[in-house]
Amino acid sequence: MACTTILVGKNATYDGSTFIARNDDSSSGHFTPKKFVVVQPDEQPKEYTSVLSHVRIQLPDNPQRCTAMPNAVKGKGIWAAGGANESNVAMTATETITSNERVLGADPLVEYSAATDSGPEKIGGIGEEDLVVITLPYIHTARDGVVRLGKLLEQYGTYEMNGIAFSDVNEIWWFETIGGHHWMARRVPDDAYVVMPNQLGIDDFDLHDALGEQKDNMCSADLADFIGINHLNPANGKTASSNNKVNARDTFGSHDDADHVYNTPRAWFMERYFNPHTSAWDGPDAEYTPASDNIPWCRIPEKKITVEDIKYVLSSHFQGTPYDPYASYGDSSQRGAFRSIGINRNDFMALFQIRPYGQQRSSIVEWLAFSSNVFNALVPFYTNCSTTPAYLSNTTEEVSTENFYWTNRIIAALSDAHYGKNLAHIERYQQAVQSQGHAIINSYDRQLTAEHDAAKQTALCEKANDEIAAMLKKESQTVLNNVLFESSCLMKNAYARSDA
Repeated sequence: MACTTILVGKNATYDGSTFIARNDDSSSGHFTPKKFVVVQPDEQPKEYTSVLSHVRIQLPDNPQRCTAMPNAVKGKGIWAAGGANESNVAMTATETITSNERVLGADPLVEYSAATDSGPEKIGGIGEEDLVVITLPYIHTARDGVVRLGKLLEQYGTYEMNGIAFSDVNEIWWFETIGGHHWMARRVPDDAYVVMPNQLGIDDFDLHDALGEQKDNMCSADLADFIGINHLNPANGKTASSNNKVNARDTFGSHDDADHVYNTPRAWFMERYFNPHTSAWDGPDAEYTPASDNIPWCRIPEKKITVEDIKYVLSSHFQGTPYDPYASYGDSSQRGAFRSIGINRNDFMALFQIRPYGQQRSSIVEWLAFSSNVFNALVPFYTNCSTTPAYLSNTTEEVSTENFYWTNRIIAALSDAHYGKNLAHIERYQQAVQSQGHAIINSYDRQLTAEHDAAKQTALCEKANDEIAAMLKKESQTVLNNVLFESSCLMKNAYARSDA
């Protein structure tokens, strides 16, 4: 899937939370309706079977309750996409990433092939369809997530290159697959943020730490030998085991012309937003441009990062640059030159905010937005719940204004056609939903702090979620009314004269 990820360490956020957030985007020419649900332990299978690769995996006996964002339409598997479990661990999977021919030749992807007259069926590996289901219910820390997924990848292999984030209240880990069976993971520094735009992203990787203390790095046990035997490190001719550090992006990643249109411009815009004065981003003397392959994997932001900052960058269409497809200024030939972050085929955005304050059972707030991020609003929900509001869980295959996904899809399509006229309606909608969302969470946080009974805490979280959903439905209907009226008035067959 074409996605964009941002990770923020606890000392880089405005309130000391850890943030992991991702846009889940459909492939070109396709849209995937999504829903927000809770998966109970008794709903988790004992044996998991992948629809796409046909791989079968025996699962442990002790799953936890989790939230999930599965496909609303059955047929291609669960695609749980992201969620949080009872241990207050969050996971988002996946960011589809790139590699190079040397890596894929040394450790080919494990791809499924059907039985033919010339041979039997070949079972494939694990992939985005599967990863949340087989990992998140069974882990108790972010580090646990890296360990479990690493073992699964080594055993079953994968048919695609993916990046996966795990977080708890203290740590965030970013996991990248390498070829069919290898992997590496790096802990996000507490004072830094990470941007990931569909490209293998880790730059500096400490093999000595990963194969030893594993303080900030982890990897496949044979990764150093894998690099050396296959001559994967272009920095020198030595075996990787003789070097403590490698540039993982140069060793395992890609630097194609397509990256400079599709991937690196997104990293450029996000870091330009969070570090506007740290580097030169524009003009002939720019240190980094949209085509730069060396934009850092992580940086310390110039100011603390908020929920609203995350929503802004994951909704961006290169505002304030010549590349904005909605711009009415500058060189028109540059508009839309690069793949925006907020695009028509965003299916949802999820931000997991794991807070160090308040009640432990209500520490995770899962912020959600459905459809194209340019035109939607981000809304918070507690993950300590046994069910989710119908407005977000009843997504249908057919278009309906009775669910959040399709309502926002309609709002986006109507607004895009007359962006300038509808922008004020969208901005008011976003501010109304996000302001009221903060207010409701603040109100229920105070009630939850005073309540020590676990069952009553869950009930309060569910009551808050229902109140938020009711507010969301009301505000979404209001903006739909407004943009439909505005766009109807601007139809090409409009005529000023009324009946005499």
